[in-house]
Amino acid sequence: MTKKKVRSVFYDLHPEDRAAEMEMRSLLLRGLGRWFADSRMTQTEAAKVLGITQARVSDVKHGKISQFSLDLLVRLAARAGLDPKLKMAA
Repeated sequence: MTKKKVRSVFYDLHPEDRAAEMEMRSLLLRGLGRWFADSRMTQTEAAKVLGITQARVSDVKHGKISQFSLDLLVRLAARAGLDPKLKMAA
């Protein structure tokens, strides 16, 4: 039996290239949200670790994807110690 790849809703809403970026941003934002929840830090403490304002940590917590570029999310994930990697498949 062949496993069917599930595509995210972003592919229904955006052109292929934009959808790929949105999917990566979503994955990074969810990872940062889990990191924050698991850390039990206050938003102020997390802001210091990530080098951003408390308001930006709130945006992470609330999943405000439109507020973050892909490059910023990669940097934040690295600062959180999440070791972000990109995997490409043909």
